[in-house]
Amino acid sequence: MLDKVLIANRGEIALRILRACKELGIKTVAVHSVADRDLMHVRLADEAVCIGPAPSTQSYLNIPSIISAAEVTDSVGIHPGYGFLAENAGFAEQVEQSGFTFIGPRADTIRLMGDKVSAIQAMKKAGVPTVPGSDGPLPEDNEAIHKIAKRIGYPVIIKAAAGGGGRGMRVVHTEAHLTNAVQVTRTEAKAAFGDETVYMEKFLEKPRHVEVQVLADGQGNAIHLYDRDCSLQRRHQKVVEEAPAPGIDPEARAAVLKSCVDACIEIGYRGAGTFEFLYENGGFYFIEMNTRVQVEHPVTEQVTGVDIVKEQLRIASGMPLSIKQEDVKLNGHAFECRINAEDPRNFMPSPGKVSYFHAPGGNGVRVDSHLYSGYTVPPHYDSLIAKLITWGEDRETALIRMQNALDEMVVEGIKTNILLHNDIVRDANFARGGVNIHYLEKKLGL
Repeated sequence: MLDKVLIANRGEIALRILRACKELGIKTVAVHSVADRDLMHVRLADEAVCIGPAPSTQSYLNIPSIISAAEVTDSVGIHPGYGFLAENAGFAEQVEQSGFTFIGPRADTIRLMGDKVSAIQAMKKAGVPTVPGSDGPLPEDNEAIHKIAKRIGYPVIIKAAAGGGGRGMRVVHTEAHLTNAVQVTRTEAKAAFGDETVYMEKFLEKPRHVEVQVLADGQGNAIHLYDRDCSLQRRHQKVVEEAPAPGIDPEARAAVLKSCVDACIEIGYRGAGTFEFLYENGGFYFIEMNTRVQVEHPVTEQVTGVDIVKEQLRIASGMPLSIKQEDVKLNGHAFECRINAEDPRNFMPSPGKVSYFHAPGGNGVRVDSHLYSGYTVPPHYDSLIAKLITWGEDRETALIRMQNALDEMVVEGIKTNILLHNDIVRDANFARGGVNIHYLEKKLGL
């Protein structure tokens, strides 16, 4: 087992990783910016190192500072959490070259799955279902581009190969708009990601967002932990997640779960990962793979009983998976609401001092949060301040518990989106299950 782990992140995920380390008897090092000296995990860690000023470019994205902190504290492993450097192949490479263990996939795997074009090609080869598309970067020749679009069938979507977070994509409904859309997306991709490579896919009109959680030890063993539905989104950002995804065709589910496990073995995957799909009319279509722990991993933990972060730490220590596929059983249903420090109506960030915080409780309620009364939410980072998770023996029970938990939760001193979540979990269509990725934005009139 790793002796000491540096947590290269902040907020709730840093606290989540610290707790997993403590359970395994691993010493912890918290790195933090000047603005984050009062974070809960910084107080609880065995050691803490300030790695720079508030801006993330000078602290949480500062690779030399993070590696220096690992050196001076005699850390053995570095856990990147999610966001920041978690899917940065260069960081993973430098961590390993500096003699530390990167708690995640190998750099070449991150690179392979980080490029959407190479990821789709790898998935096709492994038998994972993909969206009909250009099967590679779009050529420069306009006539050839038009032929590809005609073969796929309109509407199509142009995507940046290095894109993410909803940026670098444009939907095209007619042939007349195709050439301009490709040119504009290329320009945007170059400016945002430093890479103008774009590709084309069939645009699915009303899909759901369903993803598959996997674990693989890099020693030939891989398992799935079933699926999650993350269709409630605003501007491509997930708002509410649940596990398992409701109303999925059983045969299609079994086939896609198997294909994800097979793909992990095919590409020699190591660590926790998530295959993201669009699901429409009983069919799964691969869109990307996240080579890290996901924000929404707790819903999977609640319905499978598997601690995903502890498995990451075991795998990074060189151990084989502690569980086999036949040991993974679905038990009940779980929801997660992302609680953000933001205005629930216009979504403007709301940093400031939390004058009072009360976490809900009761059977089947879990709160992953770094908040405490008196804590000041800084304006420099993502607005996520808590994840509220509920479990029930069935979907209806889990949903009622979420309604009750949201009613109990109190955050005073700043604005939060609790009111928005209260509205969502009492929405009749959401209660029935299976809403598509456009549902929330239409509901909000966006």
